[in-house]
Amino acid sequence: MARRVAVDPEGVGRDLACLVLTVVELLRELMERQAIRRVEEGGLDEEQVEAIGLTLMALEERMAELRDHFGLEPGDLNLDLGPLGPLLAPEEPG
Repeated sequence: MARRVAVDPEGVGRDLACLVLTVVELLRELMERQAIRRVEEGGLDEEQVEAIGLTLMALEERMAELRDHFGLEPGDLNLDLGPLGPLLAPEEPG
């Protein structure tokens, strides 16, 4: 007898959104770290620092909206890489 896989279309969509948002969040964190490094090195003028700050804040807000839309918490976007630890940096309280 052939086995059937029970697929929940809503669950698949949520899981796909979670995966995509995880990748976007990883890239956002990397961009933020790069920006902080460049600011600390003094490689940016005030306008560039302001523009980067506004862009990162807008991206963070949009990510929160997308998580809310798909019913995800920030921790849902983190993958456990076993002995390597979590994919994303732990959230800072605040």
